[in-house]
Amino acid sequence: MLAWWIAANGVLAGIGAVIALAHPLTILSSVLAAPLTSLNPMIAAGWVSGLVEAFSRKPKVKDFEQLQDDIHTIRGFWRNKVTRILLVVVFTNLGSSLGTFVAIPLMVKVL
Repeated sequence: MLAWWIAANGVLAGIGAVIALAHPLTILSSVLAAPLTSLNPMIAAGWVSGLVEAFSRKPKVKDFEQLQDDIHTIRGFWRNKVTRILLVVVFTNLGSSLGTFVAIPLMVKVL
């Protein structure tokens, strides 16, 4: 059951980070953090991966200045480092949540 939990949460959180075009260290951190953070209501996998993304690809003043223009287009959302961090947080959290909903029925079958 532990293997199903780790695999479902980790893989789907990692896929979420990949969809957000995250840094490779961010993807790794989301895979490692998701199984643990799913059990703790005080912290989310997306927060961990967002923090790693913020340290890996530091936003510059230019990114904050262009934020108002970049949020009006899909391309701008992916190009701006500030909104990219938000996308990493959202997609990693969605992947981790989906992993929880996938893992529970798989674990029940093992019982």
